[in-house]
Amino acid sequence: MSRDAIAAAFAAACCEELNAPKPGNVHVFASSRKGVELFVRSAEAAAGPLTAPGARTGARILGAVQATQAAVGSNTNLGIILLCAPLARAAETGGADLRAALRDVLDDLDVDDARLAFAAISQAAPGGLGRTRRHDVRAPATVTLRHAMAEAAGRDQIACQYVTAFDAVFSLGLDTLAAAQERWGSATPVTLGIFLGFLAAFDDTHVVREHGRAVAGELRARAVTFAERLTRVKDWRDVLPELLAWDRSLKQHAVNPGTSADLTVATLFVHRLRNILPFVHNND
Repeated sequence: MSRDAIAAAFAAACCEELNAPKPGNVHVFASSRKGVELFVRSAEAAAGPLTAPGARTGARILGAVQATQAAVGSNTNLGIILLCAPLARAAETGGADLRAALRDVLDDLDVDDARLAFAAISQAAPGGLGRTRRHDVRAPATVTLRHAMAEAAGRDQIACQYVTAFDAVFSLGLDTLAAAQERWGSATPVTLGIFLGFLAAFDDTHVVREHGRAVAGELRARAVTFAERLTRVKDWRDVLPELLAWDRSLKQHAVNPGTSADLTVATLFVHRLRNILPFVHNND
């Protein structure tokens, strides 16, 4: 697949995610124009390094983080980059089966990929980043990036994707997307459905790091209610006022379910990539 096609799919997935009213996150329904534009510029900046021809995963991650910081001066998309870098490499190097190519990319991760990814994470300095006894990102890398992600998989859903070949994306994410498309057709409620599906299925690990397991559990329970309601209403806009009220409440308390938003972008990116590739069991 061409670099331009992969970059376009990435940028489109990022913008699509911003167009849905995801409680606690940046979106066009409640955020200022300046806030949304910041994330659009971040996507545009990251797209180039993320799709650099022949680049390994670690180099894509570090390049995209550095380009984002040069463009907007802050960490807006680290989780998205960590998820989409191996997917972009898989789309470039693989054949018709995207997930098989992704497995090859993940199996090929080495210590240098870890070194570069550690540098990217340290530079981005995400909220709630603590210290770990083994494979701390501030220390020199001594294991492959996949091995390091395996150490963090129990406490971080993004790390878990590196261990499971993105199982949450290729199963829950794409299944929810397909069901939402059949029901709604339009992109906004589909994206919202994906986001609520992730938020209802897992304690958002960004929220866990920032606010603890109890707050994440309350968030998850509320998401279950909204996800179920979304499948029953005739018009998805019927739930919009309550969603936006929840959104305001979360933002007042600085509760941002960022991991669920990152997984949503990755799902939309995979969906777009699979639509470009020839159809050969890309959801296996």
